[in-house]
Amino acid sequence: MLRLLSIELDKIKRNKAAKVITLVYGSLILGISLIASYEFDFAGINFRIADQGIFNFPFIWHFNGFMASWLKIFFAIVIVSIVANEYSYNTLKQNLIDGLSKKEFIASKFLAVLLFSVISCLFLFIVSMTLGLVFSDFTEIGIIFSDLQYMLGYFIKLITFFSFCMFLGIWIKRSAFALGFLGVWQVFEAMIYIFFSWLKNKKDIDLIDNVYNLLPLNAMSDLIVEPFTRLGAVQTLANQVGESFDKSYDVPWYSIVICLVWTTLFVYWSYLILKRRDL
Repeated sequence: MLRLLSIELDKIKRNKAAKVITLVYGSLILGISLIASYEFDFAGINFRIADQGIFNFPFIWHFNGFMASWLKIFFAIVIVSIVANEYSYNTLKQNLIDGLSKKEFIASKFLAVLLFSVISCLFLFIVSMTLGLVFSDFTEIGIIFSDLQYMLGYFIKLITFFSFCMFLGIWIKRSAFALGFLGVWQVFEAMIYIFFSWLKNKKDIDLIDNVYNLLPLNAMSDLIVEPFTRLGAVQTLANQVGESFDKSYDVPWYSIVICLVWTTLFVYWSYLILKRRDL
């Protein structure tokens, strides 16, 4: 395992795009945090987003996990790039000639997926912990480390998404087309949702909960739902207009299972494609 990981690390070190994109990813997370903590002067009124409670423990784990998940596309570019480059530069064929089996090749790519997921989670954990200790009104140990389920949800989300990107890179072999297909798939799932919503409203046939939630991108999004309606100010405003938010904000166990199943399928399909393809 260490040998396979060292092979991938050596390739990543030589990939300038991977270094730049990883730096941009980290800078964006830090940038969002700095903007939120900056004090704005608007019409003589001092306003700071951090004072609205978004960095309070344990809410910060939910908020930062949700916001950071939108930036996963940057690491997705890296994953697709390092896979597609294996075909572009014929390093895949050379690795196989040098004795690396196709199963070991897929394992090395999945280790890269795990590595990027772990690094991203650790970075987000450190940033969230720092911001929480600085801005949170609640710093008791029990409160700080509650709701870490969102870090787990974020980790599972990254592994599933990156495995999907790895599969697309191996299947399509070109970075631009693989990322383009990812966008097309997003539109495809959106169209399915619109169609299922029409069936539910017009035909009283509910396929959203039974079928749509099984689709990969939607299953990933279900891991961490939007956190904004949890804010006290939003809840108060909703109560004033006679509305309420009757929803669960937990990380669903079934979404974790669905995502892990998809991850297994993406890795297995990647191996089947590589096994059957004439290189």
